[in-house]
Amino acid sequence: MLRYAFLRILGAIPTLLLVIAIAFLMVHAAPGGPFDSERQLPPDIEENIERAYHLDESIPRQFIRYINGVVRGDLGPSYRYREFSVSEVIGSAIPVTMTIGLLAFLLALTVGISAGLVAGLRKNTVLDRMITAVAMIGISVPVFVFAPLMILVFAVTLKWLPASFAGGSGVDRLLLPVVALALPQIAYIARLTRASLIDVMNSDYVRTARAQGLGTASIVRYHALKPTMLPLVSYLGPAFAAVLTGSVVVEHVFGIPGVGRFLVTSAMNRDYTLVLGITIFYAAMVIVLNLVVDLFYAFLDPRIRSR
Repeated sequence: MLRYAFLRILGAIPTLLLVIAIAFLMVHAAPGGPFDSERQLPPDIEENIERAYHLDESIPRQFIRYINGVVRGDLGPSYRYREFSVSEVIGSAIPVTMTIGLLAFLLALTVGISAGLVAGLRKNTVLDRMITAVAMIGISVPVFVFAPLMILVFAVTLKWLPASFAGGSGVDRLLLPVVALALPQIAYIARLTRASLIDVMNSDYVRTARAQGLGTASIVRYHALKPTMLPLVSYLGPAFAAVLTGSVVVEHVFGIPGVGRFLVTSAMNRDYTLVLGITIFYAAMVIVLNLVVDLFYAFLDPRIRSR
């Protein structure tokens, strides 16, 4: 198991470096610069600013300098939030993003697994078709459509909840963002659980257990639930990553001061270092989550480790 984990970690390092290189090149290929403004700066002041931030160096030299900083844990200064470093800006926004992401992920797991189990046990019934139809709507309609619709219905029309994060306090300001972020994952998890349960319930050992007189509840609890969850375990890493990256839209719509909102504003302001820092944060989070899922799946299925 340790050898398998070590090999997976070694494989993750080149992936992260490739993501950093692509993001670095794309950011620097964008037109304009971080200090462009409507007022034209004198040439000598502009040169001094570029020299201070090493923007006068060649792209390869800037990349090597940036990688050296990343290895030391230094993501550089923010070009727009000049009183703070990139690490400090991201660190201040992570608690909000993680809170909303964890709540949305737990909601998606709870509702998605429950709906998938009900649909799988009631295959081809009216209830199964209703759950499948709702899941298809959740998959087809993007978050940036769901979120404004929820604001229009629950905040503007019914006036039950605040329309923005700053417009309320406590739990009420979290409800709309969490539900909007969880809806697509509820749909995916429900469909995945349903398909997996139907496949498991048609297996030979389940038919044997049914022939021995066991009820459906006992069969699901003691024989079918664990193998049903195996495909879902493989999806948990990408699902949580999708929740975190999906928060970019949700945070911008609801005005949440999280990592996603900083990514949008930093991209509009051409804040190179902050865009790169947030990209590295998301990439590292996705890699770590996939690594944890792979290790957990290898723990459940020893055949993975042997391969």
